[in-house]
Amino acid sequence: MISFEFLLTSAVVVITPGAGVLFTVSTGLSQGRLASVWAALGCTLGTVPHMAATALGLAAVMHAGALAFQVLKLAGVAYLLYLAVMTWRDRSAFAAGASAASLAPLPLVGKAVLLNLLNPKLTLFFMAFLPQFIAPTDPTPMLRFGVLSLVFMGMTLGVFVLYGVLAHAFRQKVMGSKTIQNTLRRGFAGAFAAMAGKLALSER
Repeated sequence: MISFEFLLTSAVVVITPGAGVLFTVSTGLSQGRLASVWAALGCTLGTVPHMAATALGLAAVMHAGALAFQVLKLAGVAYLLYLAVMTWRDRSAFAAGASAASLAPLPLVGKAVLLNLLNPKLTLFFMAFLPQFIAPTDPTPMLRFGVLSLVFMGMTLGVFVLYGVLAHAFRQKVMGSKTIQNTLRRGFAGAFAAMAGKLALSER
């Protein structure tokens, strides 16, 4: 049985804005509702490798190995900076008339997966978070871990889709303003850059 404490803690973690939320919201604003759903799916799938690493014990290796952590961290910083630059340069990204006809789901999902895949903090988070809800006497701990992981992923997908749909609704109402478009473009670019800086300065 899934405990209320697990659901509550997971909800707080998922709802708290991070790089995945930022990417999903910016996608909803710039490309529409369907694109935000694909972004949310990609961000959710990006947590799978971290959960798998935790289940296989690789999280402990990463925690002990400073080099592995630093390499993955630098890759994550570089990718966030790439997103910042691309968002800053794409002046048509938040245009109200942008067409969804050219939507390419696979590249969008790929970007979202990479965003979470290249964040080493997620592996350490799952190593510290999920085991707390598995009793030492549980006869099937791996099954329990799998169920908790699926529930967490489902909550992540649901909340991120909601964020994206709300962003799309905002887009429909006010995206006719060039001033708002430029403000959002620069704001999201700055936010991606700020997250890159935060990750770069983070310690394990």
